[in-house]
Amino acid sequence: MKKIFVKKLSDTLNVKPKEVDGLLSGICSEWNLIQTVNWPEYPYCPNVGFRIGYTDDSILLQYKVKEQTVLALCGHDNEDVWTDSCVEFFLMPDGADIYYNIETNCIGSALIGCGQNRSDRQRGDESIVSQIKRYSTLGTDTFAEKPFDEEWSVSLVIPFTAFFKSNIDSLEGKTLKANFYKCGDHLSIPYFLSWNPIKTEQPNFHQPNYFGELEFIK
Repeated sequence: MKKIFVKKLSDTLNVKPKEVDGLLSGICSEWNLIQTVNWPEYPYCPNVGFRIGYTDDSILLQYKVKEQTVLALCGHDNEDVWTDSCVEFFLMPDGADIYYNIETNCIGSALIGCGQNRSDRQRGDESIVSQIKRYSTLGTDTFAEKPFDEEWSVSLVIPFTAFFKSNIDSLEGKTLKANFYKCGDHLSIPYFLSWNPIKTEQPNFHQPNYFGELEFIK
């Protein structure tokens, strides 16, 4: 099981998404890789990394991606963003029997789900999803699949209140289960990558038994 020690940014509130890159650069010397090809029938593996930190009221998360094509047809929150060039963060709160999936395509359209398993999901409405502040280097306009030989990134500021079925007032000193993913279900060459390995026969990210750990430290 993989583990990350997540560092705290002290005295940092009301973070703007464009500030995430600079803030995380100060506390994260290395990027964590989303490079596990769990299913041999989907061998394509773009270059994907993420880094993560936290404040008194939010999780800061940044992905960087270099893939051969990009796709962004979902221009609104709560659409099927996993069909685009998509990055995903699944988190199980301390002591809970539910986990959250926060999925974001390459232009920042997002969704949040919550439940015990893949078939039992409650979707956060717009008032919940809109709490997540986002910045994408690709902008916010939709586009059809196209070749892309440069790196793109998405930065997120996820307030604790976005975990709408939980009462999270602090993460300091806690160890939570989580996994991170990169997918592109409707790309011409689909793929399904994870940070912590998943041992199932078919692609399925909804596997809390295969989550790694995030330990939130000062």
